[in-house]
Amino acid sequence: MPKLVKLYIQQVLIGFGLSAIFTAILIYFNVANLQRLVFGSSDGLLGLFLIFFFNGLVFAGVQFAIRIMRMGYEDDDDDDDHRGTPLRDSDMIPVRISTR
Repeated sequence: MPKLVKLYIQQVLIGFGLSAIFTAILIYFNVANLQRLVFGSSDGLLGLFLIFFFNGLVFAGVQFAIRIMRMGYEDDDDDDDHRGTPLRDSDMIPVRISTR
């Protein structure tokens, strides 16, 4: 299996784990009276699953994006300063400004 696929599966599992924790916190602290809605309705477990699933998709996507964007910084071993062209104070030319 390619390294990128392994990395993606790992990040998806982490994202859905975070989603499970987030959903449990939502239910435990009864945010927006969600606990009563989930456990007091016949379709509450479907709603709970959908909250878990869609948050899992978002968290997995963000987790994978952060990991991919950080890959360049981990392997960056050059000593170049990537801040652009430096400003030089010695090249300044005086300019005469006339006032009326």
